[in-house]
Amino acid sequence: MIARNSRWTGAALAAALATVLGVTGALPAAAAPPGPGAAPTTAPSAPAAPSGAPSTPASPSTPTPPVAPLTNLAHLDFLLDRTTPAPEAGHSTYRQDAEPTLTLPWTYADARDGGTFARVGGGPLDPATGYWGQGAYNSDDVSRAAVVYLRDWKQTGSEASRDKAYELLRATAYFQTTTGDAAGNVVLWMQPDGTFNRSPVPVELPDPSDSGNSYWLARSIWAFGEGYAAFAQSDPGFAAFLQQRLQLGVTALNRDTLSHYGQYDVADGVKVPAWLIVDGADASSEAVLGLTAYSAVAPGDAAARTALTQLAEGVAAMSSGDGQTWPYGAVLPWAKSRSMWHAWSSQMPVALARASTLLGRPDLLKPAVLDQTSFTTTLLTASGPDNAWYPTPVDQTQIAYGADSRLQSALAVASASGSAQGSGPGAGPASGPGAKGPGAKGATAPGLRRIAAVAASWYFGTNRSGTPVYDRATGVTYDGVQADGTVNRNSGAESTIHGLLSMIALDGAPDVSAQAQGLTSVTSRDGLTVVEAETASTTTGTVVTPDSAWTGESQYGGGAALRLEPGQSATITVPAGSGLRHVEPVLLAAEGVRSTSVWKAGRVPLGTLTTQAGAQGVTAASGALLPQTLPVPIGVGATSITVTAGRNATVVDGLIVRPLVQRLVLAGTAADGRATTTELLSSTSRLPLPASVGVRGSRSSVSSYDAQGRLVQQRDVQGRSVIVVKPGGFAVLTR
Repeated sequence: MIARNSRWTGAALAAALATVLGVTGALPAAAAPPGPGAAPTTAPSAPAAPSGAPSTPASPSTPTPPVAPLTNLAHLDFLLDRTTPAPEAGHSTYRQDAEPTLTLPWTYADARDGGTFARVGGGPLDPATGYWGQGAYNSDDVSRAAVVYLRDWKQTGSEASRDKAYELLRATAYFQTTTGDAAGNVVLWMQPDGTFNRSPVPVELPDPSDSGNSYWLARSIWAFGEGYAAFAQSDPGFAAFLQQRLQLGVTALNRDTLSHYGQYDVADGVKVPAWLIVDGADASSEAVLGLTAYSAVAPGDAAARTALTQLAEGVAAMSSGDGQTWPYGAVLPWAKSRSMWHAWSSQMPVALARASTLLGRPDLLKPAVLDQTSFTTTLLTASGPDNAWYPTPVDQTQIAYGADSRLQSALAVASASGSAQGSGPGAGPASGPGAKGPGAKGATAPGLRRIAAVAASWYFGTNRSGTPVYDRATGVTYDGVQADGTVNRNSGAESTIHGLLSMIALDGAPDVSAQAQGLTSVTSRDGLTVVEAETASTTTGTVVTPDSAWTGESQYGGGAALRLEPGQSATITVPAGSGLRHVEPVLLAAEGVRSTSVWKAGRVPLGTLTTQAGAQGVTAASGALLPQTLPVPIGVGATSITVTAGRNATVVDGLIVRPLVQRLVLAGTAADGRATTTELLSSTSRLPLPASVGVRGSRSSVSSYDAQGRLVQQRDVQGRSVIVVKPGGFAVLTR
């Protein structure tokens, strides 16, 4: 186990405060798939759907003016197609004899000239058969598209959305296997003519795709749960069918996953829950979304409520780190890695927030709050919703799935925080399908709605491209933004779905929507950065380049690392900073081998790190690649770090450098035409820290929040001023 040698001493913290006031130097103490496409088809444009009922602004501000709705279902409508499968044993759906045709979205949509799109399947197309290597439709997207139309129907009353939700839920049910050893599990891929492809190329696990629990089973439960809640009153017969299918899915979970409830595996020396769907808090969280919605209106279903409770407890157990220690309070997605966080399917905080409210379990809310106030603020100030930190940001592609997860989580956690004091067993969810303005009324964590607005602004231009990635005129959400700022202008089902889920959420939260739409560019960032160890200016060690940067559970940044034998050293250049900074060496901890390393900035000691991993257990490789925070921060003037290996070899992948006060400055135009600026400051310290804010000659409004997102102070400042950021808290400035 890695030694936690990063705790600050009181003297170090006192020195840190002194340095913030003027001392410099160190201190003592996504991509779209390949394959040919069909003939280009123009995606129709349609007027945006009306918004839901307005909510009361939760942040200190003037009343929110009316905000035009953002949701436009036209492109998702365009992706929908119809097929009539031949009869297949073990697969059926509601009223199949009378309604044999299914409605499903194509998986991908490749951009063509003139703003048109071609609907395409996954994998190469065989012209002779019309079959794709994977298929035309997949149950993951069918389920999530159903959720889009359900939420739009409940928020706007749209009968067209109700009808499409009905059809997509019928299609979701058809993918579910109803008989045999695989009963309750779900097939992933379907060809254009309705034929299943249980073993696609490339192979995806489980194989065959309905041979075990899976992400697609979790997402079907999500759809069935929200579908049951939506149709329970208006169509009891259909709701009863959805209930039966959800219960069948829960039976499959109990058989393959939840039978391990209360058991733990070991991952590089750390206990991890053994009862997560495909070992994932990410997959489990999407099942929790459906089970929470269902249990709110079917409280007597003990099996579903038990499954909800057990999955939520497993998700919460994946919370890791804190404001000073990687992964900074994030709920990690995969039990088989201590070094991995990824953005797709990262709905753990929203799932925990909703489960906490329904079950009356504040302990489930606590990790969700930390994920938002510590990890999400670190993510936003560093670079935005990157795809993957393994543990450094190795994949800085950004997609709607990741952006949506941050937005949904911030809104849900704000809502749950507002209802936590009044929640108890049997309480209804504070947000979800049909909720109006989640968290706006009575919220005790209004700061999280400010974080939601910053996260949502990604769609409107605060991404690396500097351009909008959602088009409200067509409902198109682009497939992603590359690390170099290039936009992938394809618009497949997943991006479209999660873009629309974000827009529906924003239409239900007009105060957040107005703030987000008013932010369209990044002025500056001062957040987490990485320096690769192999770029050391001087070293007596050896640069090691593995055959593959990917270890099976983590990834070497830059594809290489620096190995130092005992007594060898290296000096690594770091950029000058604007204030105090944590330094977090990313070290390979060997299983059962204790190594030590001594760190300095110039002649000033930063600390000694002891590194050792426990038993490999369920992980793919022995040892763990993990950051460790040095006990002493560096100041503004420190530009080089020296490490000397002590006992046994030290393998350094890189240095994470993270300000004690992280900062993101966004700019844009408010609804009334005024130029506007929003500044997010986030503390990574255990003590209050002063921070300079404002600009000469301008008046700014500053709201300060604690580590739970609760408002602690709101005031106006003229020109430059100094505020105090609470430990682990954050502040938002607007002007």
